[in-house]
Amino acid sequence: MKFGPVSTAQAVGCVLAHSLVAGKVRLKKGRVLDTEDVAVLEGEHIEEVVVACLEPGDIGEDRAAEALAEALDVPQIRAGRAATGRVNLFADTNGLFRADAEMVNRFNRIDPAITLATVADHSQVSAGEMVATIKIIPLAVSGQSLNAAQDVISKPGILALRPFQRARVGLVATTLPSLKQSVMDKTARLLQTRLDASGSVLAAEKRVRHDAVAVADAVSKIKSECDVIVAFGASAIVDGEDVIPAAIKLAGGAVDHVGMPVDPGNLLVLGHVGPVPVIGAPGCARSPKENGFDWVLARILAGETPSPETIMSMGVGGLLKEIPTRPQPRLKGEGVDKADLPVEIVVLAAGRASRMAGASKEDPPHKLLAEFDGVPLLRKSCQAALASKASAVTAIVGYRGEEMSSVLDGLEVTVVDNPDFEEGMASSLRRGVASLNERSAGALIMLADMPAVEASHLDTLISAFQNVGGEAVVRAASGQVRGNPVILPRSAFDAVMRLEGDTGARQIIAASGLRVVDVDIGDAALVDVDTRQAVIEAGGVLRN
Repeated sequence: MKFGPVSTAQAVGCVLAHSLVAGKVRLKKGRVLDTEDVAVLEGEHIEEVVVACLEPGDIGEDRAAEALAEALDVPQIRAGRAATGRVNLFADTNGLFRADAEMVNRFNRIDPAITLATVADHSQVSAGEMVATIKIIPLAVSGQSLNAAQDVISKPGILALRPFQRARVGLVATTLPSLKQSVMDKTARLLQTRLDASGSVLAAEKRVRHDAVAVADAVSKIKSECDVIVAFGASAIVDGEDVIPAAIKLAGGAVDHVGMPVDPGNLLVLGHVGPVPVIGAPGCARSPKENGFDWVLARILAGETPSPETIMSMGVGGLLKEIPTRPQPRLKGEGVDKADLPVEIVVLAAGRASRMAGASKEDPPHKLLAEFDGVPLLRKSCQAALASKASAVTAIVGYRGEEMSSVLDGLEVTVVDNPDFEEGMASSLRRGVASLNERSAGALIMLADMPAVEASHLDTLISAFQNVGGEAVVRAASGQVRGNPVILPRSAFDAVMRLEGDTGARQIIAASGLRVVDVDIGDAALVDVDTRQAVIEAGGVLRN
């Protein structure tokens, strides 16, 4: 591959290295220039362009990325569409992600142009979550390098996803006068929350006095109806002969390991009674914060009961105490201060409104400039957003961006330009989410062409989101018919940043596995104005 500037006349068949604008035409990076493209460039007096000229045997970036994704045949992991030399890989189910570091490193050493990045080995992942990405760095790679990379990535075990198995889990908890009943109740609820990702259930619970004989008796009584038993002591486990490990032995089992190099989580015990694993939970497992107990439980639910050697190899990356991690599970019904769940509104206003043209070849009027009660629709939508209890409002503009921005003059709206609007709605969603304050608990995605949506409707959605603790998708509806706007919780933001093409929140809702709460706001959820007739029927006046 030859890379660099060439005269425009010599660029036919070459790959454009950087996006550029030629008059009213925008040519994107990665485009293979044809004679019409070159004519447009020359007509705009662009005499030189930076391109990559492929040589015999070279493979373009998207084709190369697709070929590698096809070679990686892993159950429960699916590949997205290739774009700009990248193919993202997603989990198809909740489970435990596995990556062989030695094989991944071998793959990445083949050619600096070919890369594979993954989440950490043994990461607990959810359906729809991105677990890896294949990226071709330049615009093309040699066929020789691609063949070598295909050979490595096709080998079994380089990546894997072990689905969680539905398990019946027993809970044995000891009591002391100093331990409140409410703490024990919360511990049981939180354990069930941790089990939800695997579809597992808390099948049995015993609360007994804090001594080895009582715990052993409880374990013996429930072991036949459980696949896993979790034992919480009213005081910390500090020795291999303490109450919990001693009880495992008295119940006819064995203690496999005491302690782990993960903080929080040091004081964990792992044993078994017959075929049933028994986890002596550390005190930190009473908290929703990630700790060593989560690591061991996830492995067991994925069919990988860790050995003592495995546990003692968890030290690198095991310092969790001061490390921000994934969102903490929130107990159902647990009180939440709504002030801690701010919602920002993202108003999508970047598209071409192409359906306004109809059969006409002339430049059509833009729907967002249509006036309702003398106010341009985009301004009207943003005024409704500002009148709601949202913490901030951002408008994403693109096509005719300067006009759209001028319509919003004087409003406290952050205007973000999306130069990639032609790629589809996903590009606007990504820019909107990327612009949000890091404290925002959710993003209310509002389409700018819905004239019936008022501040009261937005407040109803925001209240519903806050009432569920900010842990669910909240979607507007009219009766049983789903519509817009939609509020996405922060836990879905990563998925938004991976969207491509003309896809929106619907794809995230379908793939995320998140709870969805539909809120009836009447016909306002369904009225959009994509055509001239729709604008007129909704009471608007067309403006160019």
